[in-house]
Amino acid sequence: MSAESETPSPDEPTKAGPTADAARADTERAEAARADAIEADAQAAVRAAVAARERVLAEVAALPGLPGVYRYFDVHGTVLYVGKARDLKKRVSSYFQKDLGGTRIGVMVSRIARLETTVVRTEAEALLLENNLIKTLNPKFNILFRDDKSYPYLKLVSHGFPRVAYYRGAVDRKHRYFGPYPGAWAVKETIHLIQKVFRLRTCEDTVFNNRTRPCLLYQIHRCSGPCVGFITPADYARDVRDTERFLLGEQQQVVDELQGQMMAHAEVFEYEKAAELRNRIAALAKVQHQQSMDESSLSVGGRDVDILAVKVAGGRACVNLAMVRGGRHLGDRAFFPAHVEDATAVLAEEALALDGDADNPAEPAALTTENDAEPQTAQSLMQRAEREVLQAFIAQHYLQGTPPPLLVTSLAVDKALLQALSAQTGVKLVAQHQPREQRRIWLDMAITGCELALARLLAEEGSQRERTRALVDALDLAVDDLDTFRVECFDISHTAGEATQASCVVFQDHKMQNAEYRRYNIEGITGGDDYAAMRQVLTRRYAKLAEVVRTDGPPAATAKVRLPDIVLVDGGKGQVSMAREVFESLGLDVNLIVGVEKGEGRKVGLEELVFADGRDKLTLPPDSAALMLVAQIRDEAHRFAITGMRAKRASVRTGGSRLEDIPGVGPKKRAKLLQRFGGVRGVANAGIDDLATVEGISRELAEEIYRALH
Repeated sequence: MSAESETPSPDEPTKAGPTADAARADTERAEAARADAIEADAQAAVRAAVAARERVLAEVAALPGLPGVYRYFDVHGTVLYVGKARDLKKRVSSYFQKDLGGTRIGVMVSRIARLETTVVRTEAEALLLENNLIKTLNPKFNILFRDDKSYPYLKLVSHGFPRVAYYRGAVDRKHRYFGPYPGAWAVKETIHLIQKVFRLRTCEDTVFNNRTRPCLLYQIHRCSGPCVGFITPADYARDVRDTERFLLGEQQQVVDELQGQMMAHAEVFEYEKAAELRNRIAALAKVQHQQSMDESSLSVGGRDVDILAVKVAGGRACVNLAMVRGGRHLGDRAFFPAHVEDATAVLAEEALALDGDADNPAEPAALTTENDAEPQTAQSLMQRAEREVLQAFIAQHYLQGTPPPLLVTSLAVDKALLQALSAQTGVKLVAQHQPREQRRIWLDMAITGCELALARLLAEEGSQRERTRALVDALDLAVDDLDTFRVECFDISHTAGEATQASCVVFQDHKMQNAEYRRYNIEGITGGDDYAAMRQVLTRRYAKLAEVVRTDGPPAATAKVRLPDIVLVDGGKGQVSMAREVFESLGLDVNLIVGVEKGEGRKVGLEELVFADGRDKLTLPPDSAALMLVAQIRDEAHRFAITGMRAKRASVRTGGSRLEDIPGVGPKKRAKLLQRFGGVRGVANAGIDDLATVEGISRELAEEIYRALH
């Protein structure tokens, strides 16, 4: 066949022509269908939003004019705001009766898809419920104070010879408690002073009951030796009474009595005993001098005071709480609430735009003053924000405990709020924001401490933000919002293949997110196979998430699920290759994977970053902020993994889990039992009476433990 016969004529269609046209037509039809689907979804979303709005307005119209608490939710079921009102119908309807425009509160109202209300009997009940819900639900537009740590107390344990002890937890009526104290250091310092001046014992009852000779504390004059009868019960009881009076603020009366005892010993030529009392008096005098107390400024009932200072700047807020107990300034503690910028903006706009509920202390309308009618200046808005933060702290902090009768504050506090708290706690609260004399000094100290703490926080957050920016730039990532930049890091830990555990730690919002840490027990692999362990943990971590992302799941699901921007794995090419295989099998982007490979000699600062997408290794300077952040995240993953592995290993080796399987024995009681008796074997060998001597173990629980171990 000739070459000419093989060449098609121009009028003759090629074989590929119809195929290309058909493919192009299919593509156009698919794009048109996709566009129609998007438009239909948008129209459906609009119809759903209109229907949700109509339902909300109908619910608002049916609300009663009674006190209660209301909660706003968005379409994903996420709580937006929690508030309380003396008149639910009036307060809630005010949100929907005015055009709030593009303000922060307008944005919040536009997102409301559902509301819930709870009717209560009194305003005090509404205050309690509101702040409990704020702590539980963590709404975006409420000021939230997180105080996960309980305050420590000084505990005077009931006994024939009472002992003094550090205590943290729920108080009871069986023993005497003094405090709370701002920190553990304050309690321990006070215990040290009590040992030095009053010589009360600090040993456990098991030690006290089995002593045959005095311990070292007696030798260094920090205990009076009641365990071996070196002090009579009457004299020891007198020392206990003096200790209680000292802790209640009656220092001068205690000093006067000690001086009387010292002179009495001197008159009968007991100079050694007189010298001991002289040393006690000197120690108390030193404490009084350090406190610089002006007793004339402390009225009756004013020996227990909380001083509160507040400062708002840079979108963050600080409340500094200084504690005075028994006339002694015990120190201060800074609190930093969440959601300050959004919440204070909403509250300020509420006060200006919505009808106020004048009798509602927790809502911004209750803060209206004669000056609110004047134009809002930057200073007045800042004071309003600070007042909101202060009142949110008072409401959330004191509802869960017993407040002192007097609060000295840097700003005025609404009287209705104090009345509600008084009704709830049973303590008649008084607030003073323009104190004099000693209280003025205390308030100035608290204000200075508040300003310093907030400045330190802003500086630290600025540094953390710069480290995040440095890491994003070093990895050449396209991140629009640094605050949402998320890193998840994995590490494997085991001891020669025993008790293998994997850890996942999370870095977001420029800090480690401890609440999102997870541990994974690795099972069904050959001991010591780190690659198989990494495969298992990554599969378990991302399999369900990948399915949701791949299928574009329901709106409520996709709103709460997101892949991290970076997945760090502690390891080099081997671990990165394994992670790549997992991500490819799940249909996830392998560009997310970054391995942290130890450098030469495994020295800190010489780490290299290994990428799963084939890029060359990245070596950062040892002083690089990005490398420091990577090392911090990697080290945290290692710490979290190894602590979990050690706990698992110890449980397997000692059989400690046998105790936790007993109803009523949790981790804390288990730890106390193991510490007291030296392990599970010691607990098993202990009798019921011995078990019942452990703090927190009742007679009934001791019998249950004994039966379970025998």
